[in-house]
Amino acid sequence: MKEKFDVTGMSCSACSSHVEKSVSKLEGIKTVSVNLLTNSMQVEYDETKLDTGKIIEAVEHAGYGASVKEDGKAAVKAGETEDAVSIQQKNIKNMKTRLIISVIFLIPLMYVSMGHMIYNALGVPMPPLTMKFFHGSENAVIYAFTQFLLLLPILFVNQKYFRNGFTTLARRSPNMDSLIAMGATAATVYGIFAIYRIGWGFRIGDMELVHQYSHDLYFESAGTILTLITVGKYLETKSKGKTSEAITKLMNLAPKTVTVVRDGKEQVIDAADVVQGDIFVIKPGESVAVDGVILEGKSSFDESAITGESIPVLKQEGDKVISASINKAGLIRARATRVGKDTTIAQIISLVEEASSSKAPIARLADKIAGIFVPTVIGIAIVTFILWLASGADFEFAMSCGIAVLVISCPCALGLATPVAIMVGTGKGAENGILIKSGEALETAHIVDTVVMDKTGTITYGKPVVTDIRTYAGISENDLLKIAGSLEKGSEHPLAEAIVSDCGKKNIVPEKVNDFEALFGKGIKGRLSSGRLYYAGNEKLMEEAHVALSGEIKKEMEQFAKQGKTPLLFADETQIIGVIAVADVVKPTSREAVRQFKEYGIHVIMLTGDNEVTAQAIKDQVGIDEVIAGVLPTQKEEKISALKNSGHKVAMIGDGINDAPALASADVGIAIGAGTDVAIESADIVLMKNDLIDAVGAIRLSKAVIRNIKENLFWAFFYNSIGIPLAAGLLYPIWGLKLNPMFGAAAMSLSSVCVVSNALRLRWVKLGKKSSSGNETGNMEQESAVCENRAVTSEIKTKSDVSESEEQTMKTTLSIEGMMCGHCQATVEKALKGVPGVSEVVVSLEDKNAVVTAEKSVSADALKAAVVDAGYEVTNIQ
Repeated sequence: MKEKFDVTGMSCSACSSHVEKSVSKLEGIKTVSVNLLTNSMQVEYDETKLDTGKIIEAVEHAGYGASVKEDGKAAVKAGETEDAVSIQQKNIKNMKTRLIISVIFLIPLMYVSMGHMIYNALGVPMPPLTMKFFHGSENAVIYAFTQFLLLLPILFVNQKYFRNGFTTLARRSPNMDSLIAMGATAATVYGIFAIYRIGWGFRIGDMELVHQYSHDLYFESAGTILTLITVGKYLETKSKGKTSEAITKLMNLAPKTVTVVRDGKEQVIDAADVVQGDIFVIKPGESVAVDGVILEGKSSFDESAITGESIPVLKQEGDKVISASINKAGLIRARATRVGKDTTIAQIISLVEEASSSKAPIARLADKIAGIFVPTVIGIAIVTFILWLASGADFEFAMSCGIAVLVISCPCALGLATPVAIMVGTGKGAENGILIKSGEALETAHIVDTVVMDKTGTITYGKPVVTDIRTYAGISENDLLKIAGSLEKGSEHPLAEAIVSDCGKKNIVPEKVNDFEALFGKGIKGRLSSGRLYYAGNEKLMEEAHVALSGEIKKEMEQFAKQGKTPLLFADETQIIGVIAVADVVKPTSREAVRQFKEYGIHVIMLTGDNEVTAQAIKDQVGIDEVIAGVLPTQKEEKISALKNSGHKVAMIGDGINDAPALASADVGIAIGAGTDVAIESADIVLMKNDLIDAVGAIRLSKAVIRNIKENLFWAFFYNSIGIPLAAGLLYPIWGLKLNPMFGAAAMSLSSVCVVSNALRLRWVKLGKKSSSGNETGNMEQESAVCENRAVTSEIKTKSDVSESEEQTMKTTLSIEGMMCGHCQATVEKALKGVPGVSEVVVSLEDKNAVVTAEKSVSADALKAAVVDAGYEVTNIQ
């Protein structure tokens, strides 16, 4: 069983390490992962041997607090986001209050203790009041005791460091707070001791003793240490808040209320109260509260927050609506299918939170070091103090060095190096529709050297479409399609669906077919209203029907087969009347994705159940290194296991359902085209868009995050390796360099802030890499929008500029909806060129438009009519 816990009292990586060790010792524990950044713990345990009570008890025994994380946070209930944000804001506000109070009292403390030095340095006379009360040996008691009184409020508001620090020290698990508490306490106790020595000096009349100890006060050091640590913690906490912005934004996407229809009446209820089967209303401009299926209405939906796709998606009756998408136009009625924590947005939030709180393998190094780091530092501080005393240095110098070692050695930067980068990285991925399930998956992805991918639905759309039409015997394309659509309407074959769908796009209405007969393994035949018998099928069917195939037709069919297309023959009782080629079209971004994989030195393999000819055709189109055809899902898993056994790091990219065994077997399983139905349990990374280029984006993100973590760890180790010797005074005998404890505290605070700030740079990582043409490959969605039943209208910027040499012509741009492939492009081009007066036509699938150069006498209506007659829709003319 897996359980999540909130852990309180942790302040550094030593804390998280101690909590992990304490819990992992329990019988029945399988895995423990404690995250310092999110103050959370994930535990997988055997519930027959252990319960949550014993786990919490183990955490408390280690000196920290724990509680089971409330179930259903991912459900995004009303007010839940506000609570999470308010808690974070409350922490920042409390820390800000502590900081303000500390600064208010530190300023006069510094003035009293060091004011005379400032005046001397500036060559300015000291004010009479200061001279009267705080200067000279006769004022030593007032001078010292005033500093002590000014320090007390600073000690009081920062008592958390002492409470936590000494508690963990007593439990033999010292942490960062222990170092701070020991350093500040040592300075304060020595200052109090100095006050007594000053009093004793007055008692015995030894003014030299009074003068000595009035200059040996360390109250300002204690105050400065606590204040600077609080400054660092405050900045660190604010920076941490930015790392979780992605999750907060996701949580804010889901509406808190929803309009449902109950007992025939509309009523507004809390989104958490919607039950499966409820009818709910989505008004224009509203966000979708739960997943559902449209019952009434038609509208476009902005799904960019979920999939990263910026183009709105047209939805109508029977289509699914996704929670957190935005209704752009019409009024929609839908039935709830997924509610509460089962909604898409809730699962995404849960997935991102789980990844953010998980621990990457690279973090284990930091944890191991942190577990022994604090005790070692305490030992170094004590040894430093003793050695300096033994070498003849005065007590003040020895104590100063010991305190400096304590305050500069805080392992905060070490503890934050990994989790802060993982949280920012997973958040960045979520913003782009790349959901990373764990820190381990994020780390492993950067060392992948072999990518194995499925063909159908991964490289291709997974839906056959008509790509080419060839006509013979004087028949037109529309007439051939009408005959083909009429015959294929009665067939359940996927290739038949492609032809029927193409007829629908071109507004061709099929006829009723009589004497319909499906001929297994050959095709179909039927008689149309004209009484004429028609055949549709393969070459074997034509032979049985005694219809001869010319050499030209056979050559055409061979060419289609080489291109990975399936040619369907159509004939009447005497002759071939046409060939329609159908294929599962390659996505426009697939080739670019493969190219980018190769740039990273990754070997690309395609595993497919298709035949060798089709597989080789796809290989040639996309540029894949290796193809293995005719394999079953279980054989895919065997291939991946073989690659892993030979030493390769393998990523499997598939649809997340059919390829579940292979996804689970790979080092990194990537489910592509996940949408709302992805098999999350089988994949390590989930891509919300149906785009292979995002798989490259996941690899790129992994490389960026690991590089960032290594930078953070390097500077954390480098900082301590330089800071500790300097604080211990090792350079003092050579160059006279010695680190003041106050500067040590400032350096420690800034180190944590620097680590967090460095991780925040990941928010600007570009996951969509530019292709050689200079276009963002991440935006190449031109064909998928249509093939996924998305009615997309692109906003086209056009020109009607007329040069001096082209005074008699003009350019007109038509925005066209419905173009899907090269055949569509050719059809539109042919239709427009058929308009008298048109001299040039450039049709773009990418921009969904046609730029027509024609005589001025050619009207826009004539151009529009030509496109409409060809079966497409003109949405804009410029």
